[in-house]
Amino acid sequence: MRVIARLNVGGPAIHVSLLTEKLGPPRYQSTLVCGNIAPGEGDMTYFAKQRGVQPVVIPELGRSLHPLRDTVTVWKLYRLLHRLRPDVVHTHTAKAGFVGRVAARLAGVPVIVHTFHGHIFHGYFGPVQTRLFLWLERFAARLSDRIITLSEGLRKELADTYRITDKNRIVVLPLGLDLDAFTQMPRRSGAFRQAWGIPTDAPLIGIVGRLVPVKNHLLFLHAAAQVQTELPQARFAIVGDGEMRPQIETQVDALGLRHAIIFTGWQRDLAPVYSDLDVLVISSANEGTPVSVIEALASGCPVAATTVGGLPDLLEAGKLGRLVPPDNVDALAQAILQLLRYPPDGSQARALMRDRYGIDRLADDLDRLYRDLLARKGRL
Repeated sequence: MRVIARLNVGGPAIHVSLLTEKLGPPRYQSTLVCGNIAPGEGDMTYFAKQRGVQPVVIPELGRSLHPLRDTVTVWKLYRLLHRLRPDVVHTHTAKAGFVGRVAARLAGVPVIVHTFHGHIFHGYFGPVQTRLFLWLERFAARLSDRIITLSEGLRKELADTYRITDKNRIVVLPLGLDLDAFTQMPRRSGAFRQAWGIPTDAPLIGIVGRLVPVKNHLLFLHAAAQVQTELPQARFAIVGDGEMRPQIETQVDALGLRHAIIFTGWQRDLAPVYSDLDVLVISSANEGTPVSVIEALASGCPVAATTVGGLPDLLEAGKLGRLVPPDNVDALAQAILQLLRYPPDGSQARALMRDRYGIDRLADDLDRLYRDLLARKGRL
């Protein structure tokens, strides 16, 4: 059984949907459990259903903590676990990770595993809430047979900085994605530019993701203003939606960028987007291993990103993309300009993304991990 808080737009929803499909018959019987999408969030339930995955929905299993709802969630998960009797429960994201592991332990599930796709210990909440979440994660880690992270940098953070659990109990397994649509899409196909009226010769810089505070779109906009000063013909695409859109729109007008900014909302087919971008920007204050970077590099699109979370590992300390300090407008603007003036050969990055982040590789890695843990418990 795989448990996630909700199938909102983002890497974790893609990750769990693909794994539930790949770890299916004849080797496995897999069930995906999730909660409801919050108002204003993009819904990726369609992505799971396209792959033959019909999620089991527990409405109380949402994003935010709520003692009464969470107690109901644990009880409903416990009953489901008692009925299905899975050999493995694998949880994803913070809220689902806590209630899912508690319910699994109460139900006597042999193997309990949790994946950190990132963490919420910086850039999300105030100090009091952050301390609460640290305590909850340390408690839940004791209920887990293994913790999985997507990068070595995140592993070090969890063990050394936040002391969630011992480093030897954390396994690094990079993301697994279906990248064929991106590796096979030619550069500059023109479809995205044509759909949004963007001139074919205009430098096009984009940011892809939820419009939420931790993604720091305001940093992206200030860097865009500097790039515009040097390249007046440049255009900027904001792909995604979310709670910060009104503030972002206000900042666009304050910076005089309305003529240069395109808001596209959520896009289901992202391969044409990356194909036509000259640079993808990640301006986040905190990140795990962003799927947008993997998809962009698999498409041959250069990347400029802040040095946070798993990004240094993903970009090989700057070999596969430009890394800049967080909240440094000048550095981000210069990184964008350098990539526009001296675009790198993306062929090596395309091949590396395909080899490192393919879904079949991850499914095989998890198969070995599950079977090893089950064998140690005498269940195989």
